[in-house]
Amino acid sequence: MAAISVNGVTLNVEASGHGPALVLLHGFTGSTESWRPHLSSFSSRHSVIGLDALGHGSSDAPADPERYRMHHAARDIVGVLDRLRVARAAVLGYSMGARVALFLATVAPDRVAALVLESGSPGILRDADRLTRRAQDLALAAAIERDGVETFVDRWERLPLFATQQRLPAPVRADLRAQRLRNRAAGLANSLRGMGQGAQPPLVDRLPDLSMPVLVLTGALDAAYTALGRDMAAAMPDGGLVIVPDAGHTVHLEQPGAFQRAVLEFLAHVQDAGPSRNWSTSEVR
Repeated sequence: MAAISVNGVTLNVEASGHGPALVLLHGFTGSTESWRPHLSSFSSRHSVIGLDALGHGSSDAPADPERYRMHHAARDIVGVLDRLRVARAAVLGYSMGARVALFLATVAPDRVAALVLESGSPGILRDADRLTRRAQDLALAAAIERDGVETFVDRWERLPLFATQQRLPAPVRADLRAQRLRNRAAGLANSLRGMGQGAQPPLVDRLPDLSMPVLVLTGALDAAYTALGRDMAAAMPDGGLVIVPDAGHTVHLEQPGAFQRAVLEFLAHVQDAGPSRNWSTSEVR
């Protein structure tokens, strides 16, 4: 664990392993602990750099929601890479982390060697839908600060999006809940205000400009994000899609073996193929 100060904030960064750099970006309510079941496999082949997002885990939680905006998040990641003297890295993001990874790739493509987007979204395209989501995010942020993290986590875990997590072994569910509860109310609330889907600028029109190889990875039981994944993979010049059977939104927990294989095979292919790669994947069912 290391505290790295960039752009006026301090982020918790955990680095391990040797080889080509791989940045890990967790989802909302998560932390670098989210990737713990995969660290041994990833770090055996890569220099793994896990970051706690602003407002999460052991990173700072500024009081100003504007500091959480996507452009700041991308600038902070670049700052961490600079501090670690990493010129380019593959970036793996889950859910909120996938949105951050995608934004990073659009504004700093020279720093991103490859992308893995697990259960990601390019943002909400229609203005009216985005404004509706913005209002929902703001209401939820206020509720977190009013009612506290535990009440919020109770509500969060009951969302239909996470229904398939109820099938996880009891110790895994308990560990996931403990990770969520270690977050701070102000950090989660301001993260929603600054970089929730309602605040994120849509990136749909930027997808055709991404030249790096991209693996879009979704769970077959997560119909909404699988549909988004199909559209994203089709829109990117070097995009491929893997749909993991019997998994919902959190593929890396629900089907860890299939998740690991998909990620490591993709990264190995990208590394072996070099700049002339034109990779593709078939959908797994």
